[in-house]
Amino acid sequence: MLIDSHCHLDFPDFAEELDAVVDRARQAGIGRMVTICTYLTRFDRILAVAERYDDVLCTVGVHPHQAAEEFAVTTVEALVERSTHPKVIGLGETGLDYFYDKSPRDQQQECFRRHIRASLETGLPLIVHTRDADADTMRIVKEEAAGQPVKGLLHCFSSGRQLAEEALEFGFTLSLSGIVTFKKSEELRDIVKDVPLDRILVETDAPYLAPMPFRGKRNEPSYVAHTAACVAGVKGVTPEELARITTENFFRLFGKAAA
Repeated sequence: MLIDSHCHLDFPDFAEELDAVVDRARQAGIGRMVTICTYLTRFDRILAVAERYDDVLCTVGVHPHQAAEEFAVTTVEALVERSTHPKVIGLGETGLDYFYDKSPRDQQQECFRRHIRASLETGLPLIVHTRDADADTMRIVKEEAAGQPVKGLLHCFSSGRQLAEEALEFGFTLSLSGIVTFKKSEELRDIVKDVPLDRILVETDAPYLAPMPFRGKRNEPSYVAHTAACVAGVKGVTPEELARITTENFFRLFGKAAA
């Protein structure tokens, strides 16, 4: 089976046909879907989606775009408390976005640090969003880790080789989205060639970033099969082998999901 390690099933884009979207994913061989939290104040809505379906898991966290709006409520204690639910398998998405700068950078950084501290306390992995913030992302992770192991992944990876190498050296996994299928993504595919197979996950980031041949349309978890097929071609393995390996990688990283 395949796993969509990052989607947003609580978004309004899916409200009118969520059952059908989940059913199409199942028919496409998607064995698990992780619906990702972006607002701590909307966590109950995320959790409701995960509890509705046996094969949907979730996370708890605050997207860097919402760091300012959610700053006061985003405490280590709040993250840890919500992470105890059996369906919550990770912390995030969190990180830094200096491209849009929708929240002040100092608040983005502090919010990110709180997620890292919650990860260290719970042992749950981080789901990291980083855009135009490569150096600060890894610097903050390393500062907060202070030599301790931190599990995590760079979601929707589309950065350069330097960040890929630094993140892999630190022990992180790279999650690949539909971006890897785009014609303009030759540089990303060149990087993927050198990423060890045991450090790769696949995702949709649905409803965003639909892979070819659906680019420009609403994305959904079933489409992760197209991303996986592209990655398999880049890595020189069969789609079946890529599915097996990325599923093993997922359960190794998100140990709570296998419990």
